[in-house]
Amino acid sequence: MSRTLAVANQKGGVGKTTTCVNLAASLVANRRRVLLVDMDPQGNATVGSGFDKDALERTNYELLVGACGVEAVLRPAESGRFDLLPANGDLTAAEVALMEAREGRERRLQEVLAPLRERYDYIVVDCPPSLNILTVNALVAADAVLIPIQCEYYALEGLTALLDTIRRVQETVNPSLQIEGLLRTMYDPRNNLANQVAAQLLEHFSDRVYRTQIPRNVRLAEAPSHGLPALQYDRTSRGAIAYMALASELLRREGAAGLATAG
Repeated sequence: MSRTLAVANQKGGVGKTTTCVNLAASLVANRRRVLLVDMDPQGNATVGSGFDKDALERTNYELLVGACGVEAVLRPAESGRFDLLPANGDLTAAEVALMEAREGRERRLQEVLAPLRERYDYIVVDCPPSLNILTVNALVAADAVLIPIQCEYYALEGLTALLDTIRRVQETVNPSLQIEGLLRTMYDPRNNLANQVAAQLLEHFSDRVYRTQIPRNVRLAEAPSHGLPALQYDRTSRGAIAYMALASELLRREGAAGLATAG
């Protein structure tokens, strides 16, 4: 059964796009069919998947405003062997158009993705670093939210705002939305503050915090400039290994949840 994961945190620079591209590639390496959806006007997931965002004739902008069908936008990302619905700066205009719409503006992405769900095992949505109508669209379309979080001073404060938004979406338009997990990114266990924040996350969210930790890693940071996931850029790097571990943990959790439901 297909699952749609929104990767969200309104704080920038926490590793959302890095997580989207590398998780998508790692799930493919685990023989899953994956679609990556770039919902950030910055288009970083598009670039990190090997595309020139400014050369694209059609993007998610056209999809969200109903100017074309999904097949005209869908692109195979050969670098990670997943499919991509790309984005660039045009998506900002879609945000304006959605804000002006009177009805169904928060469900546009859900409508776009509905016919695609049976084609993929996972749909991974890269959200913009803000709690705007594009992020709300991603949360309405999603089954669950994966939250990358950097273990620093302001991390928990930003997390509170995101959890409030998730709760409002649950109460209004998507009652089945779940928190998939919290992922510690750019993690350095030698840093006392990082360890303190990690301890707070574990205290408040317990088993929702992934055991996998994504380290600070030069190869992981270099990979997007080559339009490659870390798994293809340097599969032996600590970053690539960490995201493979995350994919495995995610799949194990889903398997355990399925067994619990069946029981």
